[in-house]
Amino acid sequence: MSQIQSTHNPRLKAVRHLHTKRGRARSGTFLAEGEDLIAAAASAGRPALEGYRLADSGLGEDSFHDVERSALASVSALGSGTRVLAVYEQRWGAPRGPLCVYLHRVGDPGNVGTVLRSAEAFGASCVVLGPGCADPHGAKAVRASMGAIFTVELAHVRDVSELPGERIALVADAGEPLRGLDGEGQGETGAGVGAGAPAGASADGVTLLVGAERDGLPEEIVAACERVARIPIVSDSLNAAMAATVALYEMTRRPYPRPARPIDTVPAS
Repeated sequence: MSQIQSTHNPRLKAVRHLHTKRGRARSGTFLAEGEDLIAAAASAGRPALEGYRLADSGLGEDSFHDVERSALASVSALGSGTRVLAVYEQRWGAPRGPLCVYLHRVGDPGNVGTVLRSAEAFGASCVVLGPGCADPHGAKAVRASMGAIFTVELAHVRDVSELPGERIALVADAGEPLRGLDGEGQGETGAGVGAGAPAGASADGVTLLVGAERDGLPEEIVAACERVARIPIVSDSLNAAMAATVALYEMTRRPYPRPARPIDTVPAS
């Protein structure tokens, strides 16, 4: 395979379009940069649609194109450049339990990517994005996910009524402490994930609803939830990623059925 040397190469021009949300939406694809992310994709069984690597580096899959250093740097979103990047298919599924995380108007891509990483760490079934959320396939979110973009199922909903199981709204200054929802301590509610769903909840499990740090969840969304909980802290607030991470830890302190990996999802339309 011949080496790509020009920054004006048509393949590289197509790659540059994936740095924009519009380009990703139109193509249903996204970019991952760096050896760790490319390895994470391979480990998750996610083949690259096409890949580009520093000439003679031998990185990535056998089908990856060798690219001259300056030409490869011209399509990298990293300030220091990259030695390998690849294009992958976006995959979206349907919201499902037993443990789902819903994000509402979380506009920081780093927070969205970190929530994906935490969801993978604690075995969440999926992460669902509501209105106003950052694109999980943008460069910053993909990097923050540390490879979880390839293993955690993603879904979109327009209304919280589409979320599975019992809905638990996380708010800063109302509701019972989230630790009170743990089945081991029984708390005030006696609820917990336990064998896959909180006591008294549906067989679909629970959905944790998390809003942006500044605005939180709108009143109408909180009102649509079966339960309201807070994370007891000394300071005023946590950002969305930290709140989701603490909540996932609290909800998974007892074993529960985790979804098989990798998750079967459908390509973006």
